[in-house]
Amino acid sequence: EESFMRLENIIRATAGTMILGSLSLGWWVHPGFFFVTAFVGANLLQSSFTGICPLEMVLKKAGIGS
Repeated sequence: EESFMRLENIIRATAGTMILGSLSLGWWVHPGFFFVTAFVGANLLQSSFTGICPLEMVLKKAGIGS
């Protein structure tokens, strides 16, 4: 069964939103928000090597996604 929002889609949408949001805040509010961008990027990189994604674990515990 194919659900509308699979877990992978939710994770990608969340990461994209966090990156675009933190870039906007870093540009227009305070450069310190660029650290959020770096954190999300580092998390994506480490999860590509380890297969461990903290957001995935949180979503699964909350019963969201497949």
